[in-house]
Formats: sequence, structure tokens, C-alpha cells
Amino acid sequence: MRGLLASSLKTATVDASGWHDSGNGPGSTEGKYIDWLTIADNAQSVVEDVTRIRNHPLVPGDIPIYGYIYDVKTGELQEVPDATRAGAVRS
Repeated sequence: MRGLLASSLKTATVDASGWHDSGNGPGSTEGKYIDWLTIADNAQSVVEDVTRIRNHPLVPGDIPIYGYIYDVKTGELQEVPDATRAGAVRS
């Protein structure tokens, strides 16, 4: 991402072979100051987030918490069943 931003500020494209620059400069070096955090396993990340929220002392146990992944290509929400189980109401 840093390299793409450095060479061009046009919207990049992605395909099976990776990211591709869509334009010629000017770019910006500002991308080197951003921490590009990636998630290796989206579903597991959602489970961890829901579990952290479920166990927070300010979240009442009688409120169910659900976890979904938003598919940016289709606009659909995909439920993560393990997250739903982790966020179930506690009795």
C-alpha cells in the first residue's frame, strides 16, 4: 500500500495476482506514516472481538452480541456462527 500511494493517488485495482497501480503520479509519501494493520483470519478476529465485548464488565449478560463480516464486493453481511455462540446471553 505504501508503494502504491507513493507512486499514484488513483484508486488501485486488485486481482488474483495482487494489487496494481491504476495511474501515474503524483503520489504521496504519507502512506509510510500509517500502520497498515491486516487481519489474517477475519472470522477468528470477529470471534475474538465478540468474546472481548461479551466479557466486558460494562456489557450486561442479558444482551446478545452477534458477529458478522461485511463483504465489500457483494454488500452482504455474513454471520460468523462461532461469534454468535460466543456472544450468547449468559444466564
